[in-house]
Amino acid sequence: MSSASLSASVRAETGKGAARKIRQAGSIPAVIYGHGREPQSLTINARDTDKLLKSIAISSTVIDLSIDGKSARTLIREVQRHPFKRTITHIDFQELVAGETVSVQIPIVYVGVPEGVRLEGGLLDQIMHQLHIEVDPSSIPNHIDVDVSALKIGNTLHVSDLTLPAGIKVLDEPGNTVCIVQVPKVAVEPIVEGAAEPEVIRAKPKADEK
Repeated sequence: MSSASLSASVRAETGKGAARKIRQAGSIPAVIYGHGREPQSLTINARDTDKLLKSIAISSTVIDLSIDGKSARTLIREVQRHPFKRTITHIDFQELVAGETVSVQIPIVYVGVPEGVRLEGGLLDQIMHQLHIEVDPSSIPNHIDVDVSALKIGNTLHVSDLTLPAGIKVLDEPGNTVCIVQVPKVAVEPIVEGAAEPEVIRAKPKADEK
C-alpha cells in the first residue's frame, strides 16, 4: 500500500466567491466526506498538493490528511482542474473507516514477454491498463502484476483468468479482455484497377527537325 501525507485547514466560508479568494491566496478548496461524517470544507496548499499529485498514483494512494493537527486517512476521489490552465481547482477526499472496504482503480503491470512475441513475431495488445477492485484500505496494492510470458499468438487473457491476492474483489466484468497476442499486421499496397497510365513527357522537336 502506498501512502503520503498532506496538511489541510478547516474553512468556514463556502461558495464560488470564497473559492476564488482561496485560489488567489495560493490554496485549493477541498472537501472531506465519509461514512457517518458530515462533509467538511477544507483548504490545502496549492504548491504542496501539485507536487504531491505528480509523484503518486492518485486513485490508489492513501493520504494521511492532517486537518488542523487531527489526522484522517483518506483517498482522493476527484481532482477538478481548470479547463485551459490545468491548475487544480478543487479536490474531494473520502475518509477511510476501519472495517469498510473501498473501491479503487489499480494500475496493471504486465510481467514477462509473451511466447508469441518472442518466438512467433506477434504483438502484445494491452487492452486494460487498470483494474477496478474492492479491498480493505490497509491492503490496497500498489499495482496488479499480470504474467503474460506463456501467451501464444491468438491467446487472450480475460479478467476471470487473473490470479489476485486474497481479500481482493474484482469489480470489472469477468469476460473483459485484459490483453491479447495478435498476428502482426503487414501493410499491403492497394492495387487500383483502371488507374490512368503515367503521362510521358517528350522533348519538343527542334525547328530543323520538323
